[in-house]
Amino acid sequence: MNRPCTLILEDGSEFVGWSFGSDPIRVESPDTSSIDPVGIGEVVFNTAMCGYHEALTDPSYCGQIVAMTYPHIGNYGCDPAWGETGPEDGRRRRQVKPAGYATRALYDGPIPPGRITLDEFLKSSGVPGIAGIDTRRLTLLLRESGSQNGAIVSHADDSERLSENDRKSALSVVKQFPSMLGRNLISVVGSGEPAVFNPEGAPAIALFDCGVKANILRQLVGRGCRVVVLPSDSPPDALDGANVDALFISSGPGDPAVLESQVQFVKAAIGRMPVLGICLGHQLIARAVGARTYKMKFGHHGVNHPVREEGTGRVFVTSQNHGFGVDEQTLPAGCRVWFRNANDQSIEGVRDDDRRLMTAQFHPESAPGPDDALWIFDEFLKVVG
Repeated sequence: MNRPCTLILEDGSEFVGWSFGSDPIRVESPDTSSIDPVGIGEVVFNTAMCGYHEALTDPSYCGQIVAMTYPHIGNYGCDPAWGETGPEDGRRRRQVKPAGYATRALYDGPIPPGRITLDEFLKSSGVPGIAGIDTRRLTLLLRESGSQNGAIVSHADDSERLSENDRKSALSVVKQFPSMLGRNLISVVGSGEPAVFNPEGAPAIALFDCGVKANILRQLVGRGCRVVVLPSDSPPDALDGANVDALFISSGPGDPAVLESQVQFVKAAIGRMPVLGICLGHQLIARAVGARTYKMKFGHHGVNHPVREEGTGRVFVTSQNHGFGVDEQTLPAGCRVWFRNANDQSIEGVRDDDRRLMTAQFHPESAPGPDDALWIFDEFLKVVG
């Protein structure tokens, strides 16, 4: 802590602050060769007041630098029991999923026994953070210009600001880094091998794991389901031997438009069994029935997003984390809008009763309401029977 560093965006904007967690990128030797490098990625803002540990362990944040709009973060520490990482396997290269983290004020006081500090938690995964920046200015910039790539970079000799040469070098690295549009990131999250949870339970649900959050699994098992986890690279015929009653498609990172094999997997299930998708799963189902997806300007990230159920007009509070949406004009006949965002009117879920399809763009397994959307799991199981 207290070593100066800069969050630099591809439009040239600079936010000077202090380093915490792991070391920032070194301008003279950036390591951006891996699929999911640290310290560089798409910069997004999260409007939650708490839940930073859950956000940091959410696989859907893979490839992004998360900036918190709430100014004071870290005051209750971190506990592995709160993690949202799903079934462990060799794909999960680090516990902290975002590429970086940004906050206005980082708490550095005492925390309850048995927990570790936010600084220690980021260090444990080799992920850099930056504190002391003007997150309000950053948020307003991203709202106006849209999400863009950025990097958390160190200063030569711990100087107060980047030198002009280092600034040019850092900006070149950021501009050359691939956009989230077109990125396939599910290969670095999710299960690598099939697994079964609650083997004596019923009904049997196949969970197509593109980066599932742990609480999705908890919600299904807690309702008595036998859950058969299938990796995201499973072929469509994997469902034949799974002996399941329904398919659940998980959340996950990246652009759904490039996940053609996963769309084919979903297509193979439609019409055979009930299908429910959350977040990325919602987008994959939409593409499987012929709809298009698009990159949103700055997406929805946080735990205070109002969603309206179109049939009843009921509004409830939801947790969200997505940067892509479904184009309503391309929905096929029979597929109706089930949920809509009360702020920007974007689609938050669709339903096709004849084909037994249900989707939610938000995260009903999270608890911001706290229990506003858990009924969606029950609604799905009614369809499963």
